[in-house]
Amino acid sequence: MPKNSSNKSQGKNLKKRHRFFLNPYNDCAFTKCPKCEIKTKIRKFPLVIHIEPQQLLLLNKQCKYCTNCDLIIAKKQEIEPLMAVSFSQSNPKIIGNNYLVMGTVDKKDWKEGNQNSLSPSEMLERIYVFKDVWNFDVIPAGWYPNQ
Repeated sequence: MPKNSSNKSQGKNLKKRHRFFLNPYNDCAFTKCPKCEIKTKIRKFPLVIHIEPQQLLLLNKQCKYCTNCDLIIAKKQEIEPLMAVSFSQSNPKIIGNNYLVMGTVDKKDWKEGNQNSLSPSEMLERIYVFKDVWNFDVIPAGWYPNQ
């Protein structure tokens, strides 16, 4: 019984860090932040991805990053092929399943996770879930009538 109650209390006290946007657009690189218009930087982040059913993937991925908004922008078209390659040998039946980019981990935890020295439950304890997940609609450039 105590284990279940501690799991519930853990859910309320999740560590949070960064905001996140999964960029679904092929033709938009977001060289400027879609929120504040400041030029984005390129940084590597150890992303934690949950794939249905009950599969975790740690992916050290180069992403666009706005230091002003603390926003990580990852391209969907880059993440999905990497996920497919990761599971093509070990678990091919989950390729194409629904997934969620949950958050990040510290670099040292990513290294330990890649060496399989951490169990999935230990990894879950070390995750920093995203503070917020944002979505942006892209309006194509051009002339539009005044409204």
